[in-house]
Amino acid sequence: MELLEICRRLLALSQSGLHFTHDEFDRERYREIASLAAELARQQGGSPSQVSAAWFIEDGYATPKIDVRGAVFRNDEVLLVREMQDGLWSLPGGWADINDTPAQAIEKEIEQETGFTARAVKLAAVQDRRLHNHPPYLFHVWKMLFVCERTGGELRTSYETTEVEFFPLTALPPLSTGRITREQIELLNRHRQQPSSMTEFD
Repeated sequence: MELLEICRRLLALSQSGLHFTHDEFDRERYREIASLAAELARQQGGSPSQVSAAWFIEDGYATPKIDVRGAVFRNDEVLLVREMQDGLWSLPGGWADINDTPAQAIEKEIEQETGFTARAVKLAAVQDRRLHNHPPYLFHVWKMLFVCERTGGELRTSYETTEVEFFPLTALPPLSTGRITREQIELLNRHRQQPSSMTEFD
């Protein structure tokens, strides 16, 4: 088991334990587990305080985070955004917000990041981020990949994106692989071409 996965599991155990226990001695033990996990994360390049601050934004039972990504196609081109954070390209998307349905979440992300309005027409895949060639990451993430169609709007950038552009599927720019991979874009294109295909998972 990789060190990062051990750290992730320890933090999840700590968070869930703090949620359920009412015994102060157990709470102290769970806090110590979190402290040890943060120290393990430091050995992977982060600081314990940053890890704790990022992880314990919310309390309660620890569950995977949900990342939504949407592919808008134009003939044999796909709509991509250039991320301000790393200067690389990705499908529009991000963390799902509380009180949004999955479709609302991705439709909102597309409008916010590109200026285009869109409709989610198919959930192509739900994937565990760890299993699909993404770089290591502290959180356990499920990715929901949607085929979408443009319904209106005008192209523009946002505070998170510096460029918005359609690219040929055969000439994709350097991708922000923490967010999306070439294989995932190809999967979405297959589902666009074969809309009766079953949703893929895991």
